[in-house]
Amino acid sequence: MRIAILGAGAWGTALAINLNEHHQVTLWTPDTQHLDEMLSQRTNHRFLPEFPLPDSLELTSVIADAIDTADLAVIVVPVAGLRETLRRIIATGRAIPVIWGCKGFEGKSAKLPHQVAIDEYAGVAPCGVLSGPSFAQEVAQRKPTALTLASHDEEFSRSIAAQLHHPRLRVYSSTDVIGVEVGGAVKNVITIAAGISDGMGLGHNARAALITRGLAEITRLGLKLGGHIETFSGLAGVGDLILTTTGDLSRNRRVGLLLAEGQPLLDILKNLGHIAEGVYTAREVLHLSQEMEVDMPITRAVCSILFDGVSPKTALESLINREPKTENG
Repeated sequence: MRIAILGAGAWGTALAINLNEHHQVTLWTPDTQHLDEMLSQRTNHRFLPEFPLPDSLELTSVIADAIDTADLAVIVVPVAGLRETLRRIIATGRAIPVIWGCKGFEGKSAKLPHQVAIDEYAGVAPCGVLSGPSFAQEVAQRKPTALTLASHDEEFSRSIAAQLHHPRLRVYSSTDVIGVEVGGAVKNVITIAAGISDGMGLGHNARAALITRGLAEITRLGLKLGGHIETFSGLAGVGDLILTTTGDLSRNRRVGLLLAEGQPLLDILKNLGHIAEGVYTAREVLHLSQEMEVDMPITRAVCSILFDGVSPKTALESLINREPKTENG
């Protein structure tokens, strides 16, 4: 299969390296200087410097060239760039099937990625979302990874999942687009909380409690939005949550750890070098939960730290001191 990977960040580059072993892959960046760097160095020094780019991997900064002969476009940009990337595809005149790997809610609109796709790409070609527990570095190393590909078009999700699937990258199909996207988005917010807890030295028990209660928050919101309960106990739900809340490669966990040290958020984001989607997603999740009357106390605590100047110690103590209730309440 001929695949265009649209977005040359860490995750897009890792997918390109991984899939290039089995498919004809073109990696696109809109930044001509970034392209020149990758062409001359044959590495993505900005985002994934330790992994050489295969000689057979094609590189371009012209999106029309990337998708000209491709069978599938995989959009791997921050969720804030999804709408513009879809518009760029439309402008080429090619009706190409699309899947996206971004996780989060669009700023201001609070729309999930599939809702953005409905706005911009409805009726053009089949679409879907690729998500699950996957650190870019390990995907680039071709370490065993399992993902979920969800689409409202069941035949499309099964077909593309089967074609992307190989022994080191297992891809499962699903029709629960909403559940997969909610799991991928909200787990980043919970991960910030887990990083803060670890940074404050609260221990493994506290982290386990945050993961479990965080999963309850994700599930409550996901079900309210129309997701399926079984999705949240799968790869895109608890699987992704466990990985990012416990793995040292997680950017969102790193944000939490540094917040616990007392570092200002703006300094953390400036020095991180990559986008931590949980920071940008948290406020949208909180607003949505309030509109839909879904109780999300961990999300509320994270937002109070990120945006209201509440100290991590005070915010976590407010969580610990909440009135007891039934576990399923």
